[in-house]
Amino acid sequence: MDKKSNPSIIIFKREIRAYFTSPIAYIVTGLFLLASGFLFFNTFFLNNRAELRQFFGLLPIVLSFFIPALTMRMLAEEKRSGSYETLLTLPVTELEIVTGKFLAAFVSGAVLLLPTLFYAVTCFVFGKPDCGPMIGGYLGALFLIASFSAIGLFASSLTKNQIIAFFIALAICIVFTLISAFLIFMPASVVAFFDFFSASSHFESISRGIIDLRDLLYFASLTALFFVLTVESLKSTGEAR
Repeated sequence: MDKKSNPSIIIFKREIRAYFTSPIAYIVTGLFLLASGFLFFNTFFLNNRAELRQFFGLLPIVLSFFIPALTMRMLAEEKRSGSYETLLTLPVTELEIVTGKFLAAFVSGAVLLLPTLFYAVTCFVFGKPDCGPMIGGYLGALFLIASFSAIGLFASSLTKNQIIAFFIALAICIVFTLISAFLIFMPASVVAFFDFFSASSHFESISRGIIDLRDLLYFASLTALFFVLTVESLKSTGEAR
């Protein structure tokens, strides 16, 4: 590894190159477009509405499946193949490893959204949608991707098995996504407390075009929490060797 280069950037470039030269990138992207396309065109044609409300409404659940699929191999495969031990022999820290992997996961997730801009263009061609919620929806989606990428990396750091890593990340993402759906069964005194932990609630707020500092802090905190947990997980793995 070139000492003059930032190790995180080198790892980021390596991950991006490996991802986009593998079949999984196109499989995941294709499946994501099928799912998101159904959400959009179901509203567009059946309800005759030029809007992205339903698309954004179910996007947190869709990303709960697809972001773990992107991240499941990033650390688990390194451990399984033994390349992680080789990586530790280089002048690179756990923080730099996680930073590079996280950036690659975030960019890969953001790339999934790019083709969906076609839906926005379609709305403007056939109607006059409100730009605020549309911009807010995509901004919120990027925050979701960042948080779920950190969660996915954490899950991938816990095991050598990609499938186990996927289901751990999926379970965590689903909990944060669907917790708001169970608030009606909770006492009124604790609803506000649990609603604060709902990724869907904060995403919904941003997707209305309302930028609230509390929503931004929520996603920043969630991302930072699992980012730090991943670093600590790798440190404990290194100490156990």
